[in-house]
Amino acid sequence: MTVDMEMICIGNELLIGKTLNTNANWLGKQATDLGVNVKRITVVQDIVDEIANIVQETIKRKPQFIITTGGLGPTFDDKTLEGIAKALNRKLEINQKALAMVREKCEEYARKNQLSTIIELTPPRVKMATLPEKTEPVNNPIGTAPGVYVDLEGTVLFALPGVPSEMEAIFTGTIAPMLKQAVGDRVFCEKSMFLHNMLESNLAPLIDKVMSANKGVYIKSHPMGAENKLHIEIHLTVAAKAEEKPMEMLEKAMKQLSILVEANGGKVSSNANLIMET
Repeated sequence: MTVDMEMICIGNELLIGKTLNTNANWLGKQATDLGVNVKRITVVQDIVDEIANIVQETIKRKPQFIITTGGLGPTFDDKTLEGIAKALNRKLEINQKALAMVREKCEEYARKNQLSTIIELTPPRVKMATLPEKTEPVNNPIGTAPGVYVDLEGTVLFALPGVPSEMEAIFTGTIAPMLKQAVGDRVFCEKSMFLHNMLESNLAPLIDKVMSANKGVYIKSHPMGAENKLHIEIHLTVAAKAEEKPMEMLEKAMKQLSILVEANGGKVSSNANLIMET
């Protein structure tokens, strides 16, 4: 069974081009490598109603996993938990576990920097521990703001910080094992081949033919460099049970496509450098 996941990335800085959305790129790659089917990535502003609306829309599609990134910090524009609370029709409340996590992180920072370890739980610090009711904080190994976890009867939602190192640490330590367990024995495999002397428009029907003959194999063409160079990377992927021998599935499709390409005047190589040197 396919395990579906959607991502919601929150932050004005992503929409105006101030910050490159590396979190989506990293999460998509990690989840896909685990065998998860990433179906959708959505980016929204730091506006409570926008966050609430997209969370509700995503829950209605019933993916097994939803991951949000960004908006868990202490500042005025960190609206994610307020938006999630509205989407779930739940109140925000100070979570004592989360508050203890925030205090511990502040004390740890103070010790490392030889500051007073008498920590005042200021409103911005308490804000990071104010979660939607009936949700659980998730330990943040390297940052202050905890992640948040909630099981919504078939859909698991995780809210992660936007700081890449913190997001990656929580995903690797907490979420990845859960995804792997859900995926079971499905594996993701990928291979690339490179060709030249063929227009992408001439290649398209050949790809269609090979995909029709190899169910489950997805083939995508990626032109390399200027259009008149006629260099193309062919990226083949498949997610299947190990017993179905997915790598053999890819190799079979590659062989079929290579034969068709060369029969139509193209040239094939398994090495990108060889292609670029021709």
